Amino acid sequence: MKSVNIRTSVLAMTALTMVLASACSKAEVTPASSTAPASSTAASAAPTKAAEPVKVIWWHSMSGELGKAVDKLVADFNASQKNVQVEAVFQGTYDESLNKMKASMDTKSGPSLIQVYEIGSRFMIDSKAITPVQKFVDADKFDLSQLEENILNYYKVDDKLNSMPFNTSNPILYYNKDMFKAAGLDPEKPPTTYEEVAKAAQALSKDGKAGGSFAIYGWFMEQFFAGQGAEFLNNGNGRTAAATETLLNNEAGVKTLTWWKGMVDNKSLMNLGRKTDDTKKAFLAGQIAMTLDSTASLRGIVTGAEGKFQVGTSVMPKPADAKDGGVVVGGASLYILNNKSEAEQKGAWEFIKFLTNPQTQAWWNVNTGYFPITKKAYDEQILKDNLAKFPQFQTAIDQLHNTKANKATQGAVMGVFPEARQLVETAIEEALTGKKSPKDALDAASKTIAEKLAAYNKTVK
Repeated sequence: MKSVNIRTSVLAMTALTMVLASACSKAEVTPASSTAPASSTAASAAPTKAAEPVKVIWWHSMSGELGKAVDKLVADFNASQKNVQVEAVFQGTYDESLNKMKASMDTKSGPSLIQVYEIGSRFMIDSKAITPVQKFVDADKFDLSQLEENILNYYKVDDKLNSMPFNTSNPILYYNKDMFKAAGLDPEKPPTTYEEVAKAAQALSKDGKAGGSFAIYGWFMEQFFAGQGAEFLNNGNGRTAAATETLLNNEAGVKTLTWWKGMVDNKSLMNLGRKTDDTKKAFLAGQIAMTLDSTASLRGIVTGAEGKFQVGTSVMPKPADAKDGGVVVGGASLYILNNKSEAEQKGAWEFIKFLTNPQTQAWWNVNTGYFPITKKAYDEQILKDNLAKFPQFQTAIDQLHNTKANKATQGAVMGVFPEARQLVETAIEEALTGKKSPKDALDAASKTIAEKLAAYNKTVK
């Protein structure tokens, strides 16, 4: 697909031109005035030195093609105006980048702006190392209603926006339409409930092939909870007060893991481990008929299946009797660090505003598969053309828009989320391999997570 040059108006920048320029300590602008005192004639005759642009260092975790897309965004922003120049620096995985930021917090060596995955949200707030984006939103009278509510909701805590969503995704069900047809299933009516998935998986399991495979990924369990309108943590999913325990071993968790294990036990679902790359490869090889994966993988999956089979998409499955559910956003957002100068922080905000405009968001969606966070991006022709080429993405859009806003779908926040997600994956693994019953596995994980939460909460003042 052809890359589209992004051009944004410099009008939004002019209001801050003098602020940013005066905040730069490296250079001053000598005004050209015909009323200058005679004694300053020699000085005014000297060449005027232009103010240097504010430099914003942005740490990110986008590699490969995503990294190239990030570089393009930065280049277009820098070319669109002269007051702020952003330098994007790849810092490895989300975990690696966050650890580097922690190490730099007592120094000035860190970034002005950092991309942090969604499960790092509580830590970023508790770190007191950020200037909440809400401060700039209020000062600028920036209209948040132009952005997707169900995306913003995750990053709002106490009704305050701490960071700006950047790369946002949901998981969806991918299925092989050709295998559905061969099994006597309607390829235009994919399963949407636990019960329908289990029935379809059995019908699709034949000739040495399995009905599907779901990676052992903690994110999927979090989504299964949200789909049932069930909170993952106590204290309003950690939003009304700091979470002290997980609700992982409640009815929603046991029901989900029992359903999942039942399909593995009857061999209609293969257990391929924790990596979504492995389930994706099996799906593209025609070894399995269904899988779960991020919406960000859609283009790669559809393109990879070209000439082999037709890819269909469906919503994340949930129990037939589930109500008031939906999906929780995944991906990452952008935080402004508070140990940088006011000029750098304002410069980072100008870049963030550029990233939210409809043209930028449409281009980002087309070139990465991540959701546009700005509603008007859907009016851009390149996005319309992309949807025509990849109609499977409409499933994800509808799933996001149909999600009912509540504490369950707003998503859980806790300071030990990365560790907790690993513990959830261990519990799933133990249940699927028969080492423990679903309830026992979830009980054990819940106990350990509660201990980690207690230790973490003591560190937060």
